[in-house]
Amino acid sequence: MSAVLSPEQMRAADAAASTRVGGDALMREAGRQLADRIRAMVPHAGRIVAFAGPGNNGGDAFAALAELDAAYERVICASPANEKSDARRDAEARALAAGVHVRAFPQTVAEARDVVAGAALAIDALVGTGARLPLRESFAPAVAVLDARERSVLAVDIPSGVDALTGAIVEPAVRATQTLTLGALKPGLLLEPGIDAVGKLWLARIDMAKEILDARPHAFAALDAAEFLALLPTRAPDADKRSAGAPLIVAGSSQFPGAAVLCALAAARTGAGYVTVATSPDAVQVLRGHLVEQVVVAITDRGSVDDAVEQLMELTRHSGSIAVGPGLGLDERTGAIVRGLLERTALPCVVDASALFHLAKHLDVLRGKAVVATPHAGEFARLSGKGTIAPGERVERLREFVGRTGVTTLLKGRVTLIDDGATLHINTTGTSALATAGTGDVLSGMIATLLSQGLSPVDAARAGAYWHGLAGRLLANRRRVGVIAGDIPSALADAIPSRG
Repeated sequence: MSAVLSPEQMRAADAAASTRVGGDALMREAGRQLADRIRAMVPHAGRIVAFAGPGNNGGDAFAALAELDAAYERVICASPANEKSDARRDAEARALAAGVHVRAFPQTVAEARDVVAGAALAIDALVGTGARLPLRESFAPAVAVLDARERSVLAVDIPSGVDALTGAIVEPAVRATQTLTLGALKPGLLLEPGIDAVGKLWLARIDMAKEILDARPHAFAALDAAEFLALLPTRAPDADKRSAGAPLIVAGSSQFPGAAVLCALAAARTGAGYVTVATSPDAVQVLRGHLVEQVVVAITDRGSVDDAVEQLMELTRHSGSIAVGPGLGLDERTGAIVRGLLERTALPCVVDASALFHLAKHLDVLRGKAVVATPHAGEFARLSGKGTIAPGERVERLREFVGRTGVTTLLKGRVTLIDDGATLHINTTGTSALATAGTGDVLSGMIATLLSQGLSPVDAARAGAYWHGLAGRLLANRRRVGVIAGDIPSALADAIPSRG
C-alpha cells in the first residue's frame, strides 16, 4: 500500500528521515530523481527554467538542475529567502558550480514570460505540501506562466496553490503537466479538484524507510499494484466450485434484467466457481437467455414476504456472500424482501442500487453486519439523509456517514472513496471510460465474489474498485470510444498486473 500522508505527517517523516540520513543526502536524492524526470520529459538538450520558492521545495529544484549536464540550458529564478537550510545551501552551491544560471525572481508577468521564452520545460518549485494558501502575491507572475496549457510544466511535490490535505485549489494556482511528489503521496494529489491540477503523477520514494512512513496511523491510504496482488485471492489446488467462491446475486426485474446479467457475469469473471442469481419471475427467461453457466432462480411471488425471504435464506445455505440491489424493483414488497434477507443473513453482503433505495430509512438493518454499501453521489444523498454533496465535501460527508452508521461504504465517482471508519482509501485507477451505464452493477458482482472468497468488506471494496479501474483503463487503450459495461468482465483477467 502506498503511504498517503497528511502535510503534518509528511513534515514529521521529513524530519525523521533527515535525522537518519542527513538533510543534504535527502535533498541530493530528491534532486537525482527530479533530474531523471526532467530527462524523461526533455530527452534531448533544451532550455529548462525553474521557479524556486524560499524553502526546501526550491532547494530541490537547485539540486535537480545541478544533476543535469551542460547540454541543457539551466535557468533558475529564486525567490529571496531570509533563512535557508544547510541542505538548500549545499544544493545552491552545487548548482552554481555546475553552471546553472541563477536569475532574480520576476516582478511582472512580462518578466516571467521573458524568462520562459523558448523553454522546453518549466518547473514549479514555489512551495511544498505544508504551504499556507493562498500563495503570496510575489509568486503571481511565476504562477501566470506556469500553465500546462502553454508549455510542459513539472511540479515538485505538489502544484502550487493546491491544498495538500483536501485537494482544494486556491487561486492563483499552477496546472502542471506532470507532478513528481516526494517521499509519499498526499491526499490533495488524489482528491478532486486538486487531481485536475496534478497532471500525470509520479512518486519518488527517496530515502524514507518504510518504518518512517508508517510511524503514525494513516487517515488516508491508496492501494498500489503490489498490495492489490497480495490481496487478490488465489484458488487452492484442491478447490471445488463452491469453495472457489459462491456468491448469491439478488438482482434484476422486468425493467432492468441487464443489471443482474452484468452483476452475475462480473462475479464469475472475478473468479467465482458457482454463481446463483435470484430474480423476479418476469425476468427469469431473459436472464437464462444470457447466463449459461450461472444458476437462475425465480423469487417466489406467491405467498407472503416471509415465504420469499425463507426461499432466499435457503439459497444462502450454499453461498459465501450476497450481492443485492442491481436492477431490483422499487415496490414495497421487494423492499420488504430485501430488508428481511439482510436482517436474517450472517453472510457478508454488498448492497447497491435499488437495495440502497429500500434501506434509506432502515439503515439499522445493516448495523453490525459485514456489509459494503456502494452508492453513487445521488444514492448517497438519499441514503445519508443529508442531501446533495457539495463540491469539496465528499471526504467529510463520507466520514460522517460511516461514523454514524458503522457501514463500510464505497462512494463511487471519478475518484472512488472507500471508508471503513478507520482509514479512508482513495482509489487511484479511476477512468472516464467507466462513465457508462451498468459499470456499477459489474463492480457489485466483483465485490460479491471477493467477499465470498474471504476478503473483509473494506479489502473487497478497495480491491474491487482498483481492479475495476484497471479493466476500464485497459479497455480504453483498446477502444478509443464505445467502452460498455459488458466489456468489463472479460477484460478483468488481462487487467491484473504482472507480478514482480
